[in-house]
Amino acid sequence: MAFTPYDWNQSIQHREDYVADRLREGSPVVGLRYAGGVALVTLRRSQRKVFEIYDRLMFAGLGSQSDIEAVRVAAIDFAHQEGFRRSPDDVTIQRVVGFALSPALKRQFADPFHVPAIIRGLFAEVGQTPEDDRLYLLDHDGEFEVYRHYACAAATVEQQERMAAYAGRSFDASAGWESAVALGLRTWAVGRLPAVESEDDGCAGGATGAAVPVLPDEARITQALAEGLRDLQPEVGLLERDAPRESKFRLVPAEEIPRPG
Repeated sequence: MAFTPYDWNQSIQHREDYVADRLREGSPVVGLRYAGGVALVTLRRSQRKVFEIYDRLMFAGLGSQSDIEAVRVAAIDFAHQEGFRRSPDDVTIQRVVGFALSPALKRQFADPFHVPAIIRGLFAEVGQTPEDDRLYLLDHDGEFEVYRHYACAAATVEQQERMAAYAGRSFDASAGWESAVALGLRTWAVGRLPAVESEDDGCAGGATGAAVPVLPDEARITQALAEGLRDLQPEVGLLERDAPRESKFRLVPAEEIPRPG
């Protein structure tokens, strides 16, 4: 059977639509720097969503649980092989995402005879100094972006833009982890709310003329978060820069997670 470039392009579009449909109900993930490291914040039902990858690396994602697990295992395997063959200092999120995961996801997505991965993942690395902290957003097609201060993984790009706009309004790199988590939970709620309609189709022009997402008011955000906390449970992972242990990862116990009043 002949497979033309047109067929390939159509296949790619169908796969994009398929992944987008499967991600639609996924619970967003928020990554934020704070004074002592990096936090990943989300809400989940039963399965864990935040995982340690290596001593200074962690990962969370939304999508198919089997695909999240496959990416997690691949990341851990690569990180430990790098640490053994080279040194622990050579294990970076850039190598894990850029060398191991991204090419594999690209091949899987472009192959019309394989099911694409249903995943959007957020990786975090804590450095020796705050300037070395990194957040990597990895998509189902292998494309990834790098962030310094905060990053959001959600079902759509529009949701991610709204969440990032909200997080950027209150982000404070000098805050403690509790404040970062509180902002992360409210940012999560922004991602669960529908786009705010306006005369400019949901966007307002900034000083430079660039489109700025219109955000819901705080009352709607509070309500959306309260509804989410009734059905889901918060999950928070921290990479603590000054932790005395070799592994900087800590999964915060549920009773220690700050709950908005």
